[in-house]
Amino acid sequence: MLIKQLIKTGRLLYGISIAAVGVHQLIIKEFRPEILPAFPSLVNKIIFFPTLTGVVLLFSGIIISGIIKINTLFKRKVCLYLGFGFLVLFIFCQLPFILIFNPDKLSGLDTWFGAAEELAYSGGAFVMAGSFSKNNHSERGQNKFNLFLEKLILFGRIFFSALMILFGCSHFVFTDIISTMVPDFFGVPLFWTYFAGAALVAAGIAIILKIWIRSVAFLLAIMLFLFFIFFHIPDAIANPTVGGGNEIIRASVALMFCGIALVIAFTNTNNTKIIERYSFR
Repeated sequence: MLIKQLIKTGRLLYGISIAAVGVHQLIIKEFRPEILPAFPSLVNKIIFFPTLTGVVLLFSGIIISGIIKINTLFKRKVCLYLGFGFLVLFIFCQLPFILIFNPDKLSGLDTWFGAAEELAYSGGAFVMAGSFSKNNHSERGQNKFNLFLEKLILFGRIFFSALMILFGCSHFVFTDIISTMVPDFFGVPLFWTYFAGAALVAAGIAIILKIWIRSVAFLLAIMLFLFFIFFHIPDAIANPTVGGGNEIIRASVALMFCGIALVIAFTNTNNTKIIERYSFR
């Protein structure tokens, strides 16, 4: 029963965070950089597109969160289509912008942050899709596109882990900046900066390779929640209106990543017996 509740909690965190990102786009009336970069420029200039995207993210997040009761199959399909949407934007917008149109090109690790976050959003959606039982429907009768989306579920944890590895590496590249975020009562900021960076890299690699994946993903979820408590909440309180509430959304996104790690921990392929034991409706 505890495992079932943890998975539901993970979905809730992911869903409400996606909804929050959608609401933020409706407030600022433009695309957040991890959703769509400056390319294509025409789409960014027309307010209809970020508004429509915001509405889609809002309702998708509400559906995934489980706040309202909806058919399990429908929730799974929403996750699949949401994950695919993020993946398309990553491939056809984020990558061309970084490799071709971005004036900074590949000069810094931070150039990849927005793109990697979008890939993690995509991976999170596929992870959520995999947490919903397929017992109530068969692959027979599904079109080829839906079957293709089902296969992408296997890549969910990899897409998410890529961001964790990138974040971990940033602790070693931007040490001076990140170390200032460590609360004074922790002491020894450089140690905690390097420790967290190494932990993020190790967790990302372990999840990709399925090494102690349940324990690693659960510990990662705990660490991300601690980041939320000690780093993001203070920033959100100190700067609630900056960027239309951007720091609040960053705190919400930290919870999203926590939720993804939770679901990975308890629905990975090493836990088949556990998954089959429960009906995730």
